[in-house]
Amino acid sequence: MARAGLTVERIVAAAADLADAAGFDNVTLSALARHFGVKDASLYSHIRNLPDLRTRVALLAGGELIEHIAAAVAGRAGKDALAAFAGAYREYALRHPGRYAATQIRVDQALVAGSPALRRTAEITYGVLRAYGLDEPDLTDAVRLLRSTFHGYCALEAAGGFGAPRDVQASWDKAVDALHVALSHWPREEKQGEAESGR
Repeated sequence: MARAGLTVERIVAAAADLADAAGFDNVTLSALARHFGVKDASLYSHIRNLPDLRTRVALLAGGELIEHIAAAVAGRAGKDALAAFAGAYREYALRHPGRYAATQIRVDQALVAGSPALRRTAEITYGVLRAYGLDEPDLTDAVRLLRSTFHGYCALEAAGGFGAPRDVQASWDKAVDALHVALSHWPREEKQGEAESGR
């Protein structure tokens, strides 16, 4: 592939494709240079270093993931929205394993704040959960529950970690049902004013 037309966008897109094909940990500047038929040094006019590249892949993948989720939850509410959110999350994680792995790395909060896609992630996630009447700090606790459940299930499924004969989709559906019940009967954090009035 010719060097002409090399851009940040093309490099990051190629890195995301490489992540899906070979694993996110195998994304290197040398591998990308070979892909584009250039020397490693040619990439440094576009990408600062490997952490910069991986962060850019994480932001790209995070944007793709939330767009996929947003399309799934549009027009839905309550349990339907939760199930659509969960299904879109799992579908993306299994279809794009390298990109999905990139979304799990820690990204500088200043970059998160400057990313419209990642801000939208918070808006959509909190929007689904507010339908259950949750406010902070319960919202954050619930987000962590969903993320850990979805990520754990997808990681085990991708690794072939479910060996029982029970259908994996049936177990996933049951897990989403259980999350709906948990969110509907959330053990709410008692606010300071309420605690004092009850003394």
